[in-house]
Amino acid sequence: MSARAQTVRLSPAQHRILAEFARQRGLSEYAMLARVVDQGLIALVQGTGSAIDTREIVTELAAVGTHVIDLEHMLDRTLFTACAAYCYARSAASGAGKSDEVLTQEIHAAYDRQRRLAQEHRS
Repeated sequence: MSARAQTVRLSPAQHRILAEFARQRGLSEYAMLARVVDQGLIALVQGTGSAIDTREIVTELAAVGTHVIDLEHMLDRTLFTACAAYCYARSAASGAGKSDEVLTQEIHAAYDRQRRLAQEHRS
């Protein structure tokens, strides 16, 4: 059976993706395009597998969201603890003998400064 030639027009974004996949796999763009067509036709004929249950996806995303929130809380406590350790170590190294009230203010100031810097970096 002989192959049939077809002309395929790709958007610039599609071409970049195709070229990157080809480069990663050590193939020519033409060979990669043939693989993409083969896999696409197989997916169309066989379907994409079992039907995806939207409720299951939402449940999993909610679980991931909960874990992310837990991680954020843990990181926040870690930042606060690091600020406290830094302030206490700095005070001990300088021999200033600062009171706990003064150190607590410095800890909160350092913590707020680090949170602000993180927010500015994210923006």
